[in-house]
Amino acid sequence: MSVEIPQGTKVHVRVPASSANLGPGFDTLGIALTMYDEVDVEVIPSGLEIEIHGEGAQTLPRDGSHLVVRAIRAGLTAADATAPGLKVTCYNTIPQSRGLGSSAAAAVAGVAAANGLVGNSLSSAQLVQLASGFEGHPDNASASVLGDAVVSWTDVPVDGQTLPQYNAVGIHAHESIRATAFIPSFHASTNAVRKVLPSDVTHQDARFNVSRAALLTVALQNHPEYLWEATRDRLHQPYRADVLPVPAEWVNRLRNRGYAAYLSGAGPTVMVLHTEPISPAILDSAREDGLRVEELKVAGPVEVTTVA
Repeated sequence: MSVEIPQGTKVHVRVPASSANLGPGFDTLGIALTMYDEVDVEVIPSGLEIEIHGEGAQTLPRDGSHLVVRAIRAGLTAADATAPGLKVTCYNTIPQSRGLGSSAAAAVAGVAAANGLVGNSLSSAQLVQLASGFEGHPDNASASVLGDAVVSWTDVPVDGQTLPQYNAVGIHAHESIRATAFIPSFHASTNAVRKVLPSDVTHQDARFNVSRAALLTVALQNHPEYLWEATRDRLHQPYRADVLPVPAEWVNRLRNRGYAAYLSGAGPTVMVLHTEPISPAILDSAREDGLRVEELKVAGPVEVTTVA
């Protein structure tokens, strides 16, 4: 029997941004980063109230189509719970449509908030499953749920009827690893950028990426000296260069100087994983080129606090 959550129940959620692919790990590898969206959710007598501050305040919907709200409702359904009404307040700092997992963070914030409202009855695996369902792949969502670095995968049922199963396992990134994001001022649509990818790849390119993705799991955990080699890719970044020329130029510029740079998710943000500081001259040049530079650390998992 469904349980109705008492009016006045409140939770606060803090969810990290994420970077996916990390070069060769297309739709598989991800890492959580210290840039956060925060969401307050309160159960009210009826209706839906939404406030949005920061990123997306002028463009995001304020009705049931808002991703955080949809995710809250999915989480409540999974927990067999209902709420008479919801007040949702979003404080967004993760840039949207820039390859930093803003949509995944919204989905994770929603399902995590629902879980907090019902007393945390859902497991991390269930949160990954629910949040990834909104994305269609688990790399960003699982990083935001679990924190640190993740290896994720999708099981697609052969019957065509059962929903895909999204899975992830966390791996601990070496304490010395930092991330620097080079964020353009323009947006990129994940779906649009995916359309430039070929339907088939050569066996040689597939083998190349498998080897680098495997090496990357080692580099992230114990051997960051291999990050440059491990972030090489042949499956998606070369094809996206024509539609994302500025990020592609910066990936090449940084890699030519020995930095482990890659296109974060579908872009347009360029990410560098590193253990030594990036040259101030390079950072200044990026800013002069109109890029926002954010120096980040590896983040922990989504945090949910019950508000008294």
